[in-house]
Amino acid sequence: MNAMRQAAENYLRLRRSMGFKLEKPGRLVLQFADHLDRLGTQQITIDSALAWARQPEQADPSWWAYRLSAVRGFAAYLQPRRPGIQVPPPSLLPLRTMRATPYLYSGEDIAALMHAARQLNTPLIASTYETLIGLLAVTGLRLGEALNLERADVDLTTEMLTVVKGKFGKSRQIPLHPSTAVRLGDHARRRDGFIPAPKASTFLLSTAGTRLSDCRVESTFRTLVRAAGLKPRSARCRPRLHDLRHTFAVSTVLDWYRDGQDVQARMPLLSTYLGHVDPSATYWYLSTAPELMALACARLEHAKAQP
Repeated sequence: MNAMRQAAENYLRLRRSMGFKLEKPGRLVLQFADHLDRLGTQQITIDSALAWARQPEQADPSWWAYRLSAVRGFAAYLQPRRPGIQVPPPSLLPLRTMRATPYLYSGEDIAALMHAARQLNTPLIASTYETLIGLLAVTGLRLGEALNLERADVDLTTEMLTVVKGKFGKSRQIPLHPSTAVRLGDHARRRDGFIPAPKASTFLLSTAGTRLSDCRVESTFRTLVRAAGLKPRSARCRPRLHDLRHTFAVSTVLDWYRDGQDVQARMPLLSTYLGHVDPSATYWYLSTAPELMALACARLEHAKAQP
């Protein structure tokens, strides 16, 4: 095994033994270690870490900062063990705490993204990305939760998904609409036809039969956004995969308002469904939807007008 890959695995094993999950950061650390091994170096310099972190070039600077943050922990672990290792300072690419403005997709936007996915260059990839976008749109799953779904977690007989140890270690079950179960079954049959002996047991696979990479998925999604003709609404409001989750939450509450349901009483159900630890996170999802705010205000005014 290559030296830096081995060092990275030792680092992650140590951190995880202390209770840290390090799912996405862990994958980034391994990617960085593989990058160094390909270069034939066992040294980390600030320049080399920064050059790697600033990929892809068209990504948001917050993603660069996240990549560099993952590398920083690995470098700090190695520094006492290997003279010459440099630890990138936190001020170099500081992580921004300002949240992006959610890009709320219309039904037409989602249909355009799924149409663009069907045009991808191989049948398996086309089916995989169409399925992924549709699944995120109708379940509100986090991207990592969707990519981590094992085949056993997708029960098409009972029409139920099981998210095992999602964010904050919480597991939950998500009922599927029958039409969603049919589409997932169609994809599973196509997937098994293309890859009868996969290397990974995840429901969604790459063409190599491995788990889909977060970085590759994000990169492909940007391609789909361009193909679908979706444009940023502002500097802080750009189409993101995570915004399919925001859109699901907003659409659900809009339907409740239109059906005359007691939204306040049902909000804890939505928080549980989305896997939120604190209901305030669910309310933040809803705070950027003008139509939702208008319906809430109208209901409040109606209540005040009652004798």
